[in-house]
Amino acid sequence: MNDTQQKQLGATLWTIADKLRGAMNPDDFRDYMLSFLFLRYLSDNYEEAAKKELNSDYSQCEEYVKAAKSENENKHGAAVNFADFLSIEQLQENLEKMFAEDSGDSPETAVLTPLLVWYAKNPDDVAMLEKQMRRKLHYVIKPHYLWSNIYELARTQSKYLLRTLQDGFKFIENESFDSAFRGLFSEVNLDSDKLGRNYEARNTMLCSIITEIAEGLSEFTNETDLLGNAYEYLIGQFAAGSGKKAGEFYTPQQISNILSRIVILDSHNPSAGKKPYINNLLDFACGSASLLINVKKHLEPNSISQIYGQEKNITTYNLARMNMLLHGFKDSEFKIFHGDSLSNDWDILNEMNPAKKLKCDAVVANPPFSYRWEPNEEMAEDFRFKSYGLAPKSAADFAFLLHGFHYLSDEGTMAIILPHGVLFRGGAEEKIRTKLLKDGNIDTIIGLPSTLFFSTGIPVCILVLKKCKKPDDVLFINASEYFEKGKRQNVLLPEHIDKIVDTYQFRKEDDKKYSRRVSMEEIEKNDFNLNISRYVSTAAEEEIVDLANVKKNLDETEEVIKKAKAKHNQFLKELGLPEIP
Repeated sequence: MNDTQQKQLGATLWTIADKLRGAMNPDDFRDYMLSFLFLRYLSDNYEEAAKKELNSDYSQCEEYVKAAKSENENKHGAAVNFADFLSIEQLQENLEKMFAEDSGDSPETAVLTPLLVWYAKNPDDVAMLEKQMRRKLHYVIKPHYLWSNIYELARTQSKYLLRTLQDGFKFIENESFDSAFRGLFSEVNLDSDKLGRNYEARNTMLCSIITEIAEGLSEFTNETDLLGNAYEYLIGQFAAGSGKKAGEFYTPQQISNILSRIVILDSHNPSAGKKPYINNLLDFACGSASLLINVKKHLEPNSISQIYGQEKNITTYNLARMNMLLHGFKDSEFKIFHGDSLSNDWDILNEMNPAKKLKCDAVVANPPFSYRWEPNEEMAEDFRFKSYGLAPKSAADFAFLLHGFHYLSDEGTMAIILPHGVLFRGGAEEKIRTKLLKDGNIDTIIGLPSTLFFSTGIPVCILVLKKCKKPDDVLFINASEYFEKGKRQNVLLPEHIDKIVDTYQFRKEDDKKYSRRVSMEEIEKNDFNLNISRYVSTAAEEEIVDLANVKKNLDETEEVIKKAKAKHNQFLKELGLPEIP
């Protein structure tokens, strides 16, 4: 993969989306488009792995399919040579039996593919093949649910496309994976009136969508990074069109890069570089999982023990699971939970035994800003908040922060995006902020430019927290003036991102205008107010005025005026004119 291919694929997919969605809401069309892209990826991987596993058997099946197609076209000859391999009559009989056992469908819902022929020819060996596929790929897809079959049904305008898709999605949700992937396509309503008023209209619309996607993708490979990045590109494009809604599921890559590059650095000594290994990574408001994926991209293979994500929105939760799989993560490498982080309804995170508590060397998050919540009396005793107090109902920012901080290991780093209000607001938030500062847990504060997010135009900040912090100061980075102006969004260029990360990594001070290390003594004198402009400001310094010198200049000027006035009055007197008082 190269950048040119990546841009071409992204542009191709977005052109298809823009062409086909018509009057449909972008968020609705997003779910169809991304689901089909995901199905294509899973299918191609499965067929390629099956081809390698079956080897010469698969090649024979490919020849059989070619011959069968030739016979169908020419009405004579070619497939007869394969009668000893599998007669057409036996193929039909086996297919009917296989479909009846699997789903009750008719063979008419499938086109002839090498893998389908192999299944029909070797019914007694199917279980063994699928066992191998589960071991190697961690999932199984029946031949008639693969993208190659779905595309052929779409291309030929088959009336069975919609029904086959519905059955295929159910199979993937319930049977493809050993682990729980139920509801993966729950938000993809193939019976929706948005696709058409009746079955025929919906089937026709799906034929068009799938054919366009398949033909648009035909010139591109099925590389994990290529399709995975294309998936991310589409999520970003749909997010741009969703305005404020986009904050629910997408963190711009430029900001993801900052958080990712920070949390993978050695927590005790960032200047030493990346950690060789991360014991657990957590994003408790993971959206489409872009942050989790980004952290992994910046590390070597097999350098994270387990990845944990949580997401409250069901549609976004499904996006996250698809996104992880499409980026090449095996289902055993991550756990993403559908639930509410604030109420802490995930058993893994609700462990009371300190010895069994989940501890993460890296925690990243972009939670909803100033989210209104309803903490009850029991929350005050919650193990996450008990030592700090509850965030106010009007803004759950510190509730999110404390939730993630609880699971941060003693050797870990947490980076969270929050509105600037957490730096200076009073009341309950001031108490929480003060305790975190006195305990030495707030390491760095980074101020970012405004209009970087789709969901808000306000400037935000990144808080970096640790339980192993050594310096008795807080590093302030004011990056708010360093960006490129965009039409709708401001953009952080690579050099802007590098400057932020480099300043954090080496704890640099830059003339007190970009960054500064502020002692706890100074912060305490400011009543633990962390407003960045108190400590680092890009505003031009006012010239120091010497008042004594100013008075001297004024006195001298006054004396000059007095003498000039006296001389002028002398002339007026000689002319017999009234003098100036």
